[in-house]
Amino acid sequence: MQMLYFAWVRERVGTGAETVAPPSGIATLADLIDWLATRSEGHAAAFADRGRLRAAIDQEFVGLDTPLGDAREVAIFPPVTGG
Repeated sequence: MQMLYFAWVRERVGTGAETVAPPSGIATLADLIDWLATRSEGHAAAFADRGRLRAAIDQEFVGLDTPLGDAREVAIFPPVTGG
């Protein structure tokens, strides 16, 4: 699964992208975030406050409780604002 990180999430994780193979039992995006947070101190810092995270699975915005299904790409980023 390809992970993409943007803005301060990328800065804390230390990379803009990585390929991961989550263990069995990772069913939802929230499960994935919990697992990712164990990968490094940077991951833990990036995912410490879920209220500040938004996500997309295969380029479609989703909530953190969304099932992963056969996701190929997951993007995690801070809330987006604009005019």
